[in-house]
Amino acid sequence: MEQIPLPSHIHYELLLQLLERQSLFAANQTPAVREQIQQLIITLRKALAQQKQLEATCDRANLPYEYHWSLNSIVVKSGTEVDILSKPNKREVAGKDELSEGGNCL
Repeated sequence: MEQIPLPSHIHYELLLQLLERQSLFAANQTPAVREQIQQLIITLRKALAQQKQLEATCDRANLPYEYHWSLNSIVVKSGTEVDILSKPNKREVAGKDELSEGGNCL
């Protein structure tokens, strides 16, 4: 059976950190906006909890699932995730170290 694609937990964590650390602070003077941000935080926490329940259900049913980091990536037979929209760097194309040739590191 094909693996069920699920978002990586880090996606939830990054959104929660942004909302809790920055958005709430920025909306401190606007109670209506602050309340909406708090509701969004609650919703994201529920979504993460629900995904964990789904993963547990899949585990019990022996259904495979995998975490995805992007919609633009595929998993090749070797199990490596490849971003299909990014250009390959010199290392991927020629097996060379891009940084030793003066390339930029992003």
